[in-house]
Amino acid sequence: MLTHAQIWTALDRLAARAGLSPSGLARKAGLDPTTFNRSKRMTPEGRSRWPSTESLSKSLTATGTSMETFVHLIDDPDRSSSHGVPMIDFALAATDSHFDDSGHPAGKGWDELAFPGIADDGAYALKIVGDSMAPIYRDGSVIVVSPAATVRKDDRVLVKTTDGQITVREFKRRTPKVIELHALTKAQTDETLATRDVMWIARIVWASQ
Repeated sequence: MLTHAQIWTALDRLAARAGLSPSGLARKAGLDPTTFNRSKRMTPEGRSRWPSTESLSKSLTATGTSMETFVHLIDDPDRSSSHGVPMIDFALAATDSHFDDSGHPAGKGWDELAFPGIADDGAYALKIVGDSMAPIYRDGSVIVVSPAATVRKDDRVLVKTTDGQITVREFKRRTPKVIELHALTKAQTDETLATRDVMWIARIVWASQ
């Protein structure tokens, strides 16, 4: 007999196979991005909630996965129990096709990083290549970014501007008209950007040493 946990685990594995988070899989399938969020897997009364047949069918179609393959994902002892997050090199992340307009992973080229204990299903990881961000982040460092995390003063953040630039800065202040960012390295400068020129800001919640 299939259990609630088995089906949701298989959906998580399906997303990871496609280089997506659960919310990224939902978007790819044309569903509401929160469809597969962990908060949606239980009712307000605490009862288990099953994914709908429609959402499962659309997810299989979107990823080109057969039902037979999905069944194997239900009970795959070789998969790690750690929650996987999509990962890509920082330099590749700056290209147009790797994020949607809300700052979530999209397109191809994403790998997977096993990262247990993260609450945001939309979280992703970026691998630093080169020492342009040293000494804060060195070659080979990995940063984990959470689009759902609240951004506060002095947080390190990933910022994408409307001209397509992606950069790491320290968040200082936001007003209705401007966003103030401080430099993290000597090669950077402090910036005050017009709010309309910023597509999204996401908080960096973890970085490897």
